[in-house]
Amino acid sequence: MGLFDLEEQFAFYGAYHSNPVNIVLHMIFVWPIAFTLMVLLYFTPPLFFIHPQFDFLILNYGFLFAVIYGAYYVILDRKAGSFAAFLCFSCWLGSSALAHRLGFSSAWKVVLASQILCWTGQFIGHGVFEKRAPALFDNLAQAFLMAPFFVLLEGLQSAFGYEPNPGFHARVQAKVDAEIKAWKDSKLKKTS
Repeated sequence: MGLFDLEEQFAFYGAYHSNPVNIVLHMIFVWPIAFTLMVLLYFTPPLFFIHPQFDFLILNYGFLFAVIYGAYYVILDRKAGSFAAFLCFSCWLGSSALAHRLGFSSAWKVVLASQILCWTGQFIGHGVFEKRAPALFDNLAQAFLMAPFFVLLEGLQSAFGYEPNPGFHARVQAKVDAEIKAWKDSKLKKTS
């Protein structure tokens, strides 16, 4: 699977997220996980020493996280990726402001509570509705990298019928269906 092949990346992730309730739970919880991770990353040392106009904006690992994720999403799909990059940058701005206001002694508690809530919601989605282990058990890096973009593309496709290119959704759905069938067949072989 190519790192920059959106169709393959989306099909891999989609094979673990085919139940509508699980997808909605991920739409609710994935971006808050990224946001609160950036809250925590606010307290990392600056990578660059420039003095921004706003004293709470520090070019640290949270900023680097937003830049890397945003750039990756733009490379995958210029239109939706640009929107995702905007969301990543907005998360960095908002998380920096929140972390600056809370201070570390309060921020880590907010992050911990949010992470526990969001991860629990996602695991419930997989265990109760999807009835399949999360993608992170098979490909940790890919699952973390694609999760925010996956839920954004799912939302854009559901709400507006957006496709990165003509026929994208149909091709991906065929790959997802084939992967789910292969998974079910291998699961059936293990039980017999």
